[in-house]
Amino acid sequence: MKRPDFMAIALKEAQAAATRDEVPVGAVIVSNGEVVATAGNRTRELADPTAHAEILAIRDACAKLSSERLGECDLYVTLEPCTMCAAAISFARLRRLYFGAADEKGGAVVSGVRFFASPTCHHAPDIYAGFGEVEASTLLKDFFVSRRGN
Repeated sequence: MKRPDFMAIALKEAQAAATRDEVPVGAVIVSNGEVVATAGNRTRELADPTAHAEILAIRDACAKLSSERLGECDLYVTLEPCTMCAAAISFARLRRLYFGAADEKGGAVVSGVRFFASPTCHHAPDIYAGFGEVEASTLLKDFFVSRRGN
């Protein structure tokens, strides 16, 4: 049996976010090889600056699993998480983080504050960068070019 391509699912969520005029970021939470939650950015739609794909997926997974801890779960996200999302990942105790494109300006995993390397970080997931990086980067670049009209 072929294992699902979880980053491809996250990329579809990112594409759906772009069609809603949201920054194209998608996230998928997986437990035991099964998708538990998917989400794309909805900050504009919900008028909520915390409605990042990762946060929405974490909320949904916690509700479905009736737990504030997701220690047996992995997160796939198309863009390097920001500080807010990195903190949520830590507090949810996600086991692994797979992300596509690095975010030099807003990222907080391998860029910026490097949240998980902080001595005050409660939990750091195993981190795997660069999954679907080309597709995720292209989707983001195309989105912003189309908005700027360049």
